[in-house]
Amino acid sequence: MKMLFSGGCKNGKSTTAEDCARVLAGDRPLYYLATMIPHDEEDRARIARHVQSRAGKGFTTIECGRHILDALEGVDASGSFLLDAVTSLLNNEMFHDGIVDFEAGERVAGELCRLCDRVGSIVFVSDYIYSDAERYDDFTENYRQALALCDRELARVCDTVVEINYGIPILYKGELPL
Repeated sequence: MKMLFSGGCKNGKSTTAEDCARVLAGDRPLYYLATMIPHDEEDRARIARHVQSRAGKGFTTIECGRHILDALEGVDASGSFLLDAVTSLLNNEMFHDGIVDFEAGERVAGELCRLCDRVGSIVFVSDYIYSDAERYDDFTENYRQALALCDRELARVCDTVVEINYGIPILYKGELPL
């Protein structure tokens, strides 16, 4: 099963996604694809909270902030994967080494769809950042559009698409395995 969770910050997406990935794993290996590359103390504290929340849940963490398909090297692809988050992965691919890669959205969307094809089950977490009417600078608008492309492509290939609002799942496609 392939699943996409989207929603606002700190709405319970990661916790619900973790629960689903664990159910989907059954007796197969369970992997957490960690995409955030920390840049400051706030990032490191957020990562520490996520690591603490996963403690004892059976996840093998794979740090993969860029080139997501590399995460499959040396793992059992028939296992269950949780990728948290598409948002960070795209950010890392679009803004790295002092350059801005405006083609990253299409590349990342394609890689995420290929990742879907290569694994037994996967749960993606992404952030819903499209609801305001504010017009941002070109860099931010390009990023928002690229993330929307990634999310649309994932919604197309995933069996289940869920938005989490205030901890409440809103099911748009498929079903939750919980």
